[in-house]
Amino acid sequence: MRVTNSMISKNSMSNMNNNKLNVSKLNNQMSSQKKILRPSEDPVIAIRALRLRSNLNELNQYFERNIPDAQSWLEVTEGALDNMEKILDSVYKKCDQGANDTLSEKDRAAILKDLESARHQIYAEGNADCIGRTVFTGYKTNSKLTFSEDENDTKYEISEKLSYKDIEEERFYGNLVDLPASSQDVLEGVAIEDMPQDYTHKRIRLSYEGLDDLSPENIKYIDEDGNEQYLSDLEFQSGNRVVFANVTTTKSYSEWAKEGYRVGANEAIFFKETGELILGDDLANYLGSSKTELSIDYSKQGFKKGELRPEHYFNCKDVTDANHPITYTKSNQEIQFTIAFNQSLTVNTQASDVLDTGIGRDIDEMANVVEAAVAAHDKVDKLKAMKKETQYADPEYQEALDEWIEAAEKEAAYADDNLQKTFAHGMTKFQEYKKQVTLARTDLGSREDRLNLTNNRMSNQQATFENLKARNEDKELSDIIIEFTAAYNAYQASLQASAKANGQTLLNYL
Repeated sequence: MRVTNSMISKNSMSNMNNNKLNVSKLNNQMSSQKKILRPSEDPVIAIRALRLRSNLNELNQYFERNIPDAQSWLEVTEGALDNMEKILDSVYKKCDQGANDTLSEKDRAAILKDLESARHQIYAEGNADCIGRTVFTGYKTNSKLTFSEDENDTKYEISEKLSYKDIEEERFYGNLVDLPASSQDVLEGVAIEDMPQDYTHKRIRLSYEGLDDLSPENIKYIDEDGNEQYLSDLEFQSGNRVVFANVTTTKSYSEWAKEGYRVGANEAIFFKETGELILGDDLANYLGSSKTELSIDYSKQGFKKGELRPEHYFNCKDVTDANHPITYTKSNQEIQFTIAFNQSLTVNTQASDVLDTGIGRDIDEMANVVEAAVAAHDKVDKLKAMKKETQYADPEYQEALDEWIEAAEKEAAYADDNLQKTFAHGMTKFQEYKKQVTLARTDLGSREDRLNLTNNRMSNQQATFENLKARNEDKELSDIIIEFTAAYNAYQASLQASAKANGQTLLNYL
């Protein structure tokens, strides 16, 4: 085969160019410390780089944003639950004190003050927020759990589900003492039939008081087939005969009190003022023995600061603007954060799972019985002071005042007894409320543990992916320098060899 000078020249130029390209490539690697600058240089490395970068970006989103956000949410929730538990424990101790101790006037005043403070603070903890998002209100993170101010014009239509388990005993007191305003009133004394009396009835208490009028058709029960029926159509055995439930919704609480707190055996009386459904003994026993579920639809206009917003607990409708009502459906509203590949975590705790609507009403009722006890003992003290006044020194006044004092002491005895029994019942209730919060804290703790484990795993994965990415894309500078030196030497050698080979012509052989 004949090799021409042209062939030698072309081959030399090609080899020099290849060596030069190699030197240029290594020079670029030395500058960037990357294996490739364009996908075409090594498609395998390019594809792996795309996959690793995509996975690493997603992992960084979890590790650097989602997990810290979830941790912040859980920490805020834990702090609020811890405060709730302390408040409920404080109320429980007050119940224990009220149920077991003989309270002085100062004790009653201190308990009343503590209860009012607890009533305000317990639901205020439910307004805890994380970066402007309320943590206990489900998807409605822009809404507070309670009303932040008095809203007299706000009106809701509420459907509240109740149960036979909500039936409880309640004591009512009649013929309470009204202090005599004049000497003539003193002489009238207190007749035996006008002495204070107590009554005990079964009741079901709603979550709100001060309700609007409603009809018997608004009070329903769930039959055996799961259908809602009017309570007034409920047929049951009462004594030796079968009767229908007699539902009354038009009677006022004051009218009932004047009638002597009477309720028929098969009667149910609803009071909008107190939000109570008073049950006759036979009706209450039937509802309890048959484990009946109830549903009461009612409306309420006007809410006080600190009261729970109905949409977080019930199916309801905000009809403040009658032309544009807002309907709320109570549902399970779990907020989930994606904290790892194909792994999510529920970060929120819903208020309906922690704070019972009965907490506030129980505290209010305990405060009421304390106020009643304070007022009753105050009446006794004032009557005893009147007895020492000179204007009542005559025997007839002294005898009449003795009757007044006897009536007032009887009222005070009833008030003290009611206070002890209410607080004793409150111990059981607030122990259950506290258990509910403790259970929520336990659940929260298990989620925090899961999050911490995932956080550790994401940290390790991040380091692993960074290492894989570096091994795929990066190149050690020392290795590049060695390769560059070799390539440069090869390039220089090719230049020298080419100079010698291309320097020979045909004349050199003649």
